[in-house]
Amino acid sequence: MISIITPVYNGERFIESCLQVVIDQNCLEVEHIIVDGGSSDKTVDIIKDKANQYPHIRWISEKDQGQSDAMNKGIAMAQGQIIGVLNVDDFYETNILNRICEIFKTLPEPSFIVGNCNILNQKGKLISINKPNRLRTIDLLLERRINDDGIIDASFPVNPSAYFYHKSLHQQIGLYKLEEHYAMDVDFLLKAVCSSHVKYFNEIWGNYRYYPGTKTFDDSTKGTSTARIQHLFNDYIKRLSLMEQWQIWLARKMNFILLKIFYFYKYPERLPESIRQRLTKYSRT
Repeated sequence: MISIITPVYNGERFIESCLQVVIDQNCLEVEHIIVDGGSSDKTVDIIKDKANQYPHIRWISEKDQGQSDAMNKGIAMAQGQIIGVLNVDDFYETNILNRICEIFKTLPEPSFIVGNCNILNQKGKLISINKPNRLRTIDLLLERRINDDGIIDASFPVNPSAYFYHKSLHQQIGLYKLEEHYAMDVDFLLKAVCSSHVKYFNEIWGNYRYYPGTKTFDDSTKGTSTARIQHLFNDYIKRLSLMEQWQIWLARKMNFILLKIFYFYKYPERLPESIRQRLTKYSRT
């Protein structure tokens, strides 16, 4: 069985469509666990109505200490061997859950699998596709890389709608930190990659709505997420061997140099005058 966990608080705008997304998967081996933080809007009424119609929906509603606490409650409730997380405003591609159940039949335990994720704006227009095909710890700690087109691209899986894992993984890495309210996904991913069999699938599994008013969007636009995540990364880097730390330092330097090359290739007029004069001189010789 696969357990899909959805933490929610005052999510009446999306909760019905979120529940319907899992219903429409037509997966016989799924339970959908809704962990409501004591919503004051119509969220609970909508959950109750759907749960009365569909027995695979299980839910609780009580005050919690934030999203990490809600996630931990959902994990404790989960009866499935496979865990998936679906935030209330995100959604899966068609028939993904049956696909995931089939994949896990052949995987060692614990495994962590990742697919691609569409990133959508508020109007549902595609912004980009997250393809996290480099999932070594060192790749994740580099945070960003330059892809084949010369574009800076996040190597992290950006949203849990595109990854799934064995519940037993939590026996090795523990649960989510209650005190962490923003970077809990990043912390989880770093631990998961270190402690599981990781496999990437070049298939679109999830859809992530990225728009103003959401916690992640607002945190990013304020610029507060960068320092927070960098602090978390630095803590992990300190635990690595000296060789691995040196590899990260070297890769960061190379990324910086390549970024500069691509930038000035695109905007040659922004090169410093002294360098342009040298290049002109060399091109004439």
